[in-house]
Amino acid sequence: MIKVCLADSHPVVHFGVKSYFKEHDSISIAANVGSFLMIRDILLTKEVDILILDLEMDGLSSIFEVKSILKNFNKTKIIIYSDLSEQVYAPNAIKAGVSGFISKKEKLDTLGQAIIKVSQGKIILNETVKKNLDLIAKQKKSERLYRKLSNREVEVLRYLSDGKKNNEIAVILNLNEKTISTYKLRLLQKLNVTNLVDLVNKAKTLEIV
Repeated sequence: MIKVCLADSHPVVHFGVKSYFKEHDSISIAANVGSFLMIRDILLTKEVDILILDLEMDGLSSIFEVKSILKNFNKTKIIIYSDLSEQVYAPNAIKAGVSGFISKKEKLDTLGQAIIKVSQGKIILNETVKKNLDLIAKQKKSERLYRKLSNREVEVLRYLSDGKKNNEIAVILNLNEKTISTYKLRLLQKLNVTNLVDLVNKAKTLEIV
């Protein structure tokens, strides 16, 4: 039996996923957590094969925290289950070491299939992601600029788009405010804009945020 921990801030997601897999032959929901801060305690006390994780859950501010979980609990694999833009966040998540990225728009059967495949050591990118990546590869260089963004740059851009100031982002990501300013400058250069308003608009156009 594949033991799964579902980490999501929304009770309705917990209810739906737990109900769907209740009678499953191969998958057991061994634990549920509503905050990222609870994950370590669960992994320390329970055997978990796969962690299903929403990148927008309470307590999670950076993909680097996900990398830390993978490093410290290397027997547990992670599947991202999220509403965030697949064409941007899936590649970054895979780069961080997760084993799969499933959109919440997909049927729970797709999530189930992903859990089984990941337990077998496979890396999962669903067809939507693969098609998006293929389309992006055919776009003009100017339309593919965001692919050059690092995980950290995507995070900073996301918080800037939420209206947060440099000092607020620095606190969230536990970085120096000067470092955030450097990331902001890199974003302006990489996305070929000159001000914050255009930066946010460009990010929305490219579905980065």
